Amino acid sequence: MARYIDSACKLCRREGMKLFLKGERCLSPKCAIERRAYPPGLHGRQAQFRRQESDYGAQLREKQRLRRIYGVLERQFRRYFDIALRTRGQTGANLLSILERRLDNVVYRLGFADSRAQARQLVAHGHIDLNGRKTDTPSALVSVGDTVSVREKSRRNGYFAGLADVLEHHSAPAWLSLNVGELSGRVLQLPTREQIEVPVQEQLVVEYYSR
Repeated sequence: MARYIDSACKLCRREGMKLFLKGERCLSPKCAIERRAYPPGLHGRQAQFRRQESDYGAQLREKQRLRRIYGVLERQFRRYFDIALRTRGQTGANLLSILERRLDNVVYRLGFADSRAQARQLVAHGHIDLNGRKTDTPSALVSVGDTVSVREKSRRNGYFAGLADVLEHHSAPAWLSLNVGELSGRVLQLPTREQIEVPVQEQLVVEYYSR
């Protein structure tokens, strides 16, 4: 499974905004954006003096931002776009819906993990069941009616022991239902654009791939 292994904080600095890639750290003074609010690299401090960004540059940045938020590499992201393009409806909204339906994202949205990277690790290590069966594929897409839960055996793990107390204060998105006592969640509907709180202009991503 290919994955990004460099510093996650560099990605936030490059995009000039918090992508919340490291969970609680992003809310603390240790956040890289709070300490160094300029792009990484030798000439990062001079970024504000660079020439105005072109249309292509804006489209590329938006595509990169969306890809990095969900932790998806380019080849897989392009495959998701092709699926969204063939699906009835607005391509940009379809793309976001597909990304939201990834199993690692659902685990994150349900509050079982502090970040999508941590959720991806929980799935890959076999701590998550999909419809009662162990699933270790973070990119698996959920459908309406699917149930995502922490495996019975894994609930004795130290990480999950106090998770129920944390989930009492967690609010899952409207397209998901959360059962705190069972450490599980259910997909009520496919997510709509209004239910997806991601700070991107998906139309720019569509324009990037439609050049």
